[in-house]
Formats: sequence, structure tokens, C-alpha cells
Amino acid sequence: MADVTKTPAAKVGWSTGTKILVGIVVLVVVIATLVVFTLTIAVLDSKTGTEFPYTTTYHVTLPDGQPITIGNSHILVTSYNNELITDVDGTKDNLTVGQQRVLSPRHAQITIADIPILDTDFQITLTYQGSTGDNANFDMTVRTSKQIPEYVISRLIPSSMNAQPA
Repeated sequence: MADVTKTPAAKVGWSTGTKILVGIVVLVVVIATLVVFTLTIAVLDSKTGTEFPYTTTYHVTLPDGQPITIGNSHILVTSYNNELITDVDGTKDNLTVGQQRVLSPRHAQITIADIPILDTDFQITLTYQGSTGDNANFDMTVRTSKQIPEYVISRLIPSSMNAQPA
């Protein structure tokens, strides 16, 4: 009489736990993609009388003679000797080393896929630190009415400004 042993059939497919894990990973990837590609920051004029209790400071450079846009403020700087001529939204000023230029307060609304996520009022102050080559060096202080993530502030600042946290 032959010995017949039954072996269990091999399981085919993924287990329930694996399916759930893959589903979670796919969901996270889809959400991260939405955040990266649909994050928008709309900048508008701000109401007067807003307080700005949160502060972040950066060392930035503005290229001499090239316009830069921060939010919806247009900035152009031209250096001459130790003096700098700034043009912010059509208003010109002469700055010497150590002088400040305060930009008008603005309101920013951050959305992802057209869904409002965060809004804050902010004000930028530029303190002229002198020129190096074709760049004007500034300490830039960003004051906000609400605490906002560093990632959002960095999206507001153009990469051409070479912003470095102070």
C-alpha cells in the first residue's frame, strides 16, 4: 500500500495585510503629488492694523538691475558706490548700508487643489547690508500674523534671491 501524503496547495495572491499596506502607500503618494503640484499661494493687499507676532529672518541677495517679485511686490535694485536705489512697486528710495525698506503688508492664502488650507497676513522688511559684485545683500525679515511652515515661506521667496535662514 502506497503512502499518500497530502500537501496543502500553495497560496496564490497577496494577503489582506499586504493589500492594505500597498493601498496606504499609493494613497500617500497620490496625496503628496497633489500637494506638490497643486499648492498655490495667492497674495493680496492686507487689511490695516494687523499684528505680526511671528518672525523669520533670511540673508538674501537681489541681482543688480534685475526685477524680482515677492508675492505681488515688484522689486528692482540698482547699486551705485555704497548707495542703493530701490524701486518697490514704483516707489523709489535711496538706501545706504544699514537702512531698511519696509514693504506694504500683504495677505496670503494657501490652497491645495483649490481648497483653502491656510491664510496669513505678512510684512517683509529688507535691511541693506552692502553689495558684493552684481548683487545687493539684504537681511530680509518676514513677519506673519499666523505661524506658517517654512516650506510655504520658501515658496513665496524666489530662488534667484538665494535665501539662507539667518
